[in-house]
Amino acid sequence: MKSTDIKLKLEKFSEKVESLEAENVFLVKDISSWFEIAKFLKNDKELLFDYLMCITAYDLGDSKNFGIAYNFHSTKLKHSVEMRLEFEDGTEVKSVESLWKAADWHEREAFDMMGVTVIDHPDMKRILLPHDWEGYPLRKDYKTPDYYNGMPVPKDKSYWE
Repeated sequence: MKSTDIKLKLEKFSEKVESLEAENVFLVKDISSWFEIAKFLKNDKELLFDYLMCITAYDLGDSKNFGIAYNFHSTKLKHSVEMRLEFEDGTEVKSVESLWKAADWHEREAFDMMGVTVIDHPDMKRILLPHDWEGYPLRKDYKTPDYYNGMPVPKDKSYWE
């Protein structure tokens, strides 16, 4: 399905979604309507986005504003779309785990590494870092601690490469 066709299907959300310049990339302007839009993407017979490929959280540069990009594919209809949400720190984003089970770990990673607040997730806790880790390592203003539980945290990771 072409970008224009997907755009036409999303017309019912014209006040809440805008098309970006890249093909099949859309920005959800109204975060509170995200779950309703996600259900539509999955269940509409001309869209049928049954496969959540990934969720990527990103820092918009000032560590006060963030985004999440959801990449969907329809295995039956062979088309893809990217839905982006951009918001201020602390904004709650509704989980889509009940629609796509793959969102379980992806949403937890967005929380763990970027601090994105995902609500209504069945098990929202850190997935990569210990539960008592302070901060969110993928934020641009993150400062790696000198110590964690009395152990030094290496700053020079060149020996890992």
